[in-house]
Amino acid sequence: MIDFWIGAGLLLAAALAFLLLPLLRGRRLQAEEDRTALNVALYEERLAELAAQQNAGTLTTEQFEMGRADAARELLDDTEGGDVRRNGNLGRVVPLIAAILVPLVGLGLYSHWGASDKVQLAREFTEQPGNMEEMIGRLERAVKAQPESTEAWYFLARTYMNQERPAEAAAAYEQLIKRAGRQPELLGQWAQALYFAENRQWSPQMQQLTDEALKGDPHEVTSLGLLGIAAYESERFEEAVAFWERLVATLPAEDPSREAIQGGIARAREQLGQSAPAQVPEPADETATVAAPSLTVDVRLDTSLSDQVQPTDTVFVFARAVSGPPMPLAVKRLTVADLPATVSLSDDDAMTPQLRLSNFEQVRLVARISRTGDATRGEWTGSSEPLALGADGAVKLTIDQPETR
Repeated sequence: MIDFWIGAGLLLAAALAFLLLPLLRGRRLQAEEDRTALNVALYEERLAELAAQQNAGTLTTEQFEMGRADAARELLDDTEGGDVRRNGNLGRVVPLIAAILVPLVGLGLYSHWGASDKVQLAREFTEQPGNMEEMIGRLERAVKAQPESTEAWYFLARTYMNQERPAEAAAAYEQLIKRAGRQPELLGQWAQALYFAENRQWSPQMQQLTDEALKGDPHEVTSLGLLGIAAYESERFEEAVAFWERLVATLPAEDPSREAIQGGIARAREQLGQSAPAQVPEPADETATVAAPSLTVDVRLDTSLSDQVQPTDTVFVFARAVSGPPMPLAVKRLTVADLPATVSLSDDDAMTPQLRLSNFEQVRLVARISRTGDATRGEWTGSSEPLALGADGAVKLTIDQPETR
């Protein structure tokens, strides 16, 4: 931050110069004014002497006129080029008061409305964090500096959950939902964080959240899995089997969590006295054989921006649901030096198992340039119209607009 304060100090010095230079110039003008007044007094004294000599009869009228002309010429010579101005005490006091107040008021206003925390945070995001605690600290400062950033809140909540800090994750999800809306995926994840934060004790709030999530999306995977766990631990094994079978039918065939869920179904059936587990519903054959939907994106930089970016600036290419949570569904990271580039986005690029491209019918593609490497905000962006998954051909995406804050 030292270079920031050096720059601020130089700007302050320039502002004070505008205030103090007129004051110093006024002092010089006052000295000129005093000298002119003295010359006028000497001129008047000279005229009085000439008039006395004329009255005494020592000077003729012609000599008197010549003497007065000489005195007037000397006065003009002495005052030539002088710019006589009146500068009262008020004219000197006001600039002095302003010179004192400008830095004090400026510092106070910047402390209240300034963005020194964002400047420091932007610098931190340009460096790789040394450990997870440092990364969490950055995200905490990010949501403090940008409290309306839904992406920052989402990353913080997911990081808390990954670090087994469910109480803090639940609080972050609550803040996220206030800003992003009551999306089914977010409601399910909030309920999950509350469940682990409260020592796996089911509560009416968790029931309300999962019911709302499944009403909005009957295939919301986090809610189905969580309801199955809660039913199993309450020895409601039939309900656990029902929830988990719905979950398995929703998950893609290649999802690694299917095996664990099927094992849970088998254990629940054993508790029910069923020695031979019923066949778990499998996804349709065509789902297993057809590749997961993906989108091919041709990303390029508008030529008008080539002089305003650096080759090392980070480029994020991501897909976001048109009707759904604001968080990216799939992300690829590049640099400006890589452009133009062709990338493919699919479920393999999902940030979480709950948010996949294949779970949504329409998405919008976005490319963002961030000098700081912060995925949640940048300087330039480009976006597409709503697209259906499985669209033929590559989608052309041009980064050509400044990102609004």
